[in-house]
Amino acid sequence: MLQPVRTKYRKAHKGRIHGRATRGQLLNYGTYGLKALEPERIISRQIEAARVALTRYMKRTGKVWLRIFPNIPVSKKPTEVRMGKGKGAPEYWVCRVKPGRIIFEVDGVTEAVAKEALYKASTKLPIKTKFIKRF
Repeated sequence: MLQPVRTKYRKAHKGRIHGRATRGQLLNYGTYGLKALEPERIISRQIEAARVALTRYMKRTGKVWLRIFPNIPVSKKPTEVRMGKGKGAPEYWVCRVKPGRIIFEVDGVTEAVAKEALYKASTKLPIKTKFIKRF
């Protein structure tokens, strides 16, 4: 699973996801891509599940680029623990995704294969997405 090697701070605030993506909204590497249409935190497990579904359908032909990385720790307190006593330990890692952000890019396969593979990947993600291609 994806997670940073080291971070400046061990725990982070929850934060909010405002506005549209200002970067990462154009295809830079591949011919086809998967674009986010709504704001959400995507967990590293979801990213990995989507990547596996994508590469399995493509039968390891072509090339896949992952354009997001989970660098924000989410902490959680154990169940049945009383209030207080500080913030919980980091539980998993997330990536804040804004609308318009490219999540995956694909190249080296036909449009039909890319469309179906990216659809299968999108079912593993908690957001609405859109298939895009380079013109």
